[in-house]
Amino acid sequence: MTPPPGRRRRIGSAPTPSFPRRGSVRRAQVITTYGVGAMVAVDNESFIVSGIDSWNMSDAPTIDEHRLARTLGVRAFRLPPASDDTSKDGVRVRRFPLWHSCPECNALQHVRGFNSPPGKNMCGLCEEELVPSRFVMACAHGHIDDFPYWKWAHRGNRGEGKSGFCGGEMRMRSSGKTASLRSVLISCTCGIPEVSMEGAFRRRSLSELKVGCSGKRPWLKDAPDEICSERPRTLQRGSSVAWQPIMRTALSIPPWSGNLAKRLTPHWDKLRQFDRGNLGAYLDALETASNHRFPLSQVIALLDAEKQEDSGEEGEQHRSSAYVALRKQEYARLVEGNPESTADPDDRFICEPPRSSTSVLVPYGVVDPMLVKRLREVRALKAFSRVDTPDTQADVHEAALSLKELDWLPAMEVQGEGVFLRLDERKLDDWAKNVKVAARVERIRANHLHLLRERAKDPAVVPDSPATPRMVLLHTLAHVLINEWSLDGGYPSASLRERLYADDAMSGLLIYTATSDSAGSLGGLVAQGEPNRLEPALRSALRRAQWCSADPLCVESEASGAGSINLAACHACVLLPETSCEHNNGLLDRALLIGTPEDPSTGFFHHLLDD
Repeated sequence: MTPPPGRRRRIGSAPTPSFPRRGSVRRAQVITTYGVGAMVAVDNESFIVSGIDSWNMSDAPTIDEHRLARTLGVRAFRLPPASDDTSKDGVRVRRFPLWHSCPECNALQHVRGFNSPPGKNMCGLCEEELVPSRFVMACAHGHIDDFPYWKWAHRGNRGEGKSGFCGGEMRMRSSGKTASLRSVLISCTCGIPEVSMEGAFRRRSLSELKVGCSGKRPWLKDAPDEICSERPRTLQRGSSVAWQPIMRTALSIPPWSGNLAKRLTPHWDKLRQFDRGNLGAYLDALETASNHRFPLSQVIALLDAEKQEDSGEEGEQHRSSAYVALRKQEYARLVEGNPESTADPDDRFICEPPRSSTSVLVPYGVVDPMLVKRLREVRALKAFSRVDTPDTQADVHEAALSLKELDWLPAMEVQGEGVFLRLDERKLDDWAKNVKVAARVERIRANHLHLLRERAKDPAVVPDSPATPRMVLLHTLAHVLINEWSLDGGYPSASLRERLYADDAMSGLLIYTATSDSAGSLGGLVAQGEPNRLEPALRSALRRAQWCSADPLCVESEASGAGSINLAACHACVLLPETSCEHNNGLLDRALLIGTPEDPSTGFFHHLLDD
């Protein structure tokens, strides 16, 4: 379960002379916002979160999710540590960036040059609190370092010395005329002309100064500098691309969603070593030691399920990754269901059909909707990236969370509920044969492939784009439904999430409220899935999608969004908070729902909007 609201995760360990406490954030934020390698502003100071090999995890709870753990190659997941005034656990941080400026005397230098009093971060002369550098440089491989102020200020003055030192002292001030970079001025007492920071964010600005990537990884203690040929970029310290989490998620589904699988988490390695004849004696010993029941038949069923999943992954290895196989298992279970009447009382996955007739949904092509009354999701932080956003299928570099090989990853678990919708595959296939539908999706697909080629480590090996008529339609439908339920059902749109199941064998979407707070976990979303509520919601969402305040520019757009991987989609119609979307608000086209003014038949639901 998620931690109680009163217990908060602290940045830094318990208050000791060597590791003073520096601040606090919620446990969930260590996975989503302030994870390993991210910069955290605490009062007037800035720190970078250290690697997980430096965390004190003595009291951190273990999270079980067998399927996801095997996919990521770890034994288990750990909840980020929470500390109070008496505990010793905590997450370590290190000061970064190291270059600071004084708002009084305008001195700009390494923090050690200010001669600060012990335990304080202030200018030794002015006794003013220092301001961490607003600017850093980072590369797409995750390396990060201080901005090269000396080289920036002395560009074009090569006679002052090539080593990076001229004997002068750097100064930073703001002219106050504007809020732009032109007003941030850098000077040196060696006599060079004062220069502004304007132009520092150009893609080639640092390479023109012959500044290469330093290969530094300040979040990892004693990490050696790596040789890196990537071109560094100037970033704002608080920029969203300065740290992007790479997370992997999974739903708990039978047979792994019961308490039996949870209790067996520490024992899986030993269980696999026993044959059926000796397994009973080992389970008897476990029952005696733990005072819990371990029925032999149920344990054998779990072991058989694990072997079956392994054999399935081996057979699909050339077509899909093990992570995609997790989605296929979830889809099969969502279609099959797990009724509350037959499930164990402690099962964390309850999924059953609505009580009323679904005939009103037939015109929409919706078949067999399911109400997910109980749902648990585990979100694990696998790695992180910088500069490049980890878009759908993009081959971004994954920066490591640790120098050591550890058998766990930081993760969080959330409880919620949801509605699962599936569209008729025959109707989808017939609609996808429309030439104009194929042309629109091909335009999205071509732009997405171009983006993937730009980011690929090896241009000869480019991942395929998932953009198909079926996928883009399901994705856009999920967005308009989330927007509709946020208006009609009273949910904040950021508290609703989508989970797409779209390939040749899947045609479903799950909208759910898996959040770490209290928004939407009391049955409200499940009630929206009843046909007498779902049909009006679908009709209203589609009618709302017919018109955007940015039309006709929106619906006639040839390309939109980051990387031009959207068509008719903007913030005024179908875009969502990024935490709600699996694909960073990409691969969307409202016209596939309702058609275009020139050709309404492009829309899958156009026949419902004629009146």
